[in-house]
Amino acid sequence: METPDPLDSRENQLLAIARTLFARHGYDRTSLRDIAEEAKITKAALYYYFPNKDALFERVVLESLQSLYDETSAAVARAQTPTERIRAFMEASAHVQDHGRDRWIAGSNAFWQGAKEGQRLAALKLRDSYEQLLRQCITEGVASGELRPVDPAMTGRLLLSALNHMPRWHKPGGRLSATEVMQQFLDILMNGLVQDTAASSSAARPAAHPPARKRKPATA
Repeated sequence: METPDPLDSRENQLLAIARTLFARHGYDRTSLRDIAEEAKITKAALYYYFPNKDALFERVVLESLQSLYDETSAAVARAQTPTERIRAFMEASAHVQDHGRDRWIAGSNAFWQGAKEGQRLAALKLRDSYEQLLRQCITEGVASGELRPVDPAMTGRLLLSALNHMPRWHKPGGRLSATEVMQQFLDILMNGLVQDTAASSSAARPAAHPPARKRKPATA
């Protein structure tokens, strides 16, 4: 059995602290000193692992985005139909929130805040790959006739908005997990809110009896 590398373990602890502080206060408002103080080490000791915030950006944002893309693309590949692939994408994304809420929020905060141009471009490329995966599932659903002829980009934004806003109100450890909430969202979004009143009325009405045919008079 391999012995865990203590340096790697310490690095992961520092990353976890950085993600928590980035999620709580934002990337721009968290300094390396804040992270060092939370970890109860000197700033110089922190420099051994992360010489600057740019190094932390790469580990917190780029690795998180890559992990998110890898998990969702694997889930989509296992699904059989376009609508199943849309559900797989969204549920896998919600699963990431369930098992890494700080990672999700910290990555989102840092993505929109201070990053160098090269890092920003790398993050944008990963984000675009992730969003394009969902749009492709929607496009395939329209082409197959499983979905109405909706705009894939607009539909993708709607689905991702539901996902991205969930951490603002959903509490971990609540009655429903993020994945279970997303399953209900998908039922609403995929099936719609409005009842088909014509179909409901038709189903509720008793079947009409055909008019009685007139009998011809009997002949001798």
